[in-house]
Amino acid sequence: MKNVLLKSLAVFIVMSFLNTQLAYWSGEFLRLPGSQFGMLSTAVLAGSLIITIIALITVLIFRRSYNSIWKAAVLFEILYLLMLLLSGAHPFAYFIEDADHHLIDLLLYINSIVIFIFVCLFEVIYSRIISGKIKK
Repeated sequence: MKNVLLKSLAVFIVMSFLNTQLAYWSGEFLRLPGSQFGMLSTAVLAGSLIITIIALITVLIFRRSYNSIWKAAVLFEILYLLMLLLSGAHPFAYFIEDADHHLIDLLLYINSIVIFIFVCLFEVIYSRIISGKIKK
C-alpha cells in the first residue's frame, strides 16, 4: 500500500509541476505581456496542488484499484481537465474568437495532454526495464 501511495504522489507532483512549467513557458513563448498572464503559472500550480490532494484522497479510498502509474496519471488528467472546464477555459474558443486568452486556454489543454502522454510513455519504458531485470 505504501508503495502505491508514494508512486501516485510522485506522479501527481510531477504532473503538477510539469503543467505549471509548461504554462509558464507557453506565456513566455507567445511573448504575452506580464500584466495579462503574470499569475497564470501560479494559478495552474494552485489548481494542480488542489487536484493532487483530491487525487491522493481518491487513491487512499480506492487503493486496490490504483496499482500502476498510468492509472494515477489518468485520474490526475481527468481531474485537471475537469478543473480547466469548470474554470471557464474552453479548448475550442480560440477557433471561434482569435484572442490571446483563448490561445492560452488551448495551450493549457495541449500541454496537459502532452504531459499525460509523457507519463504514460515513462510507465511503459519503466515497466519494460523492470520486467527485463526480473527475467534475468
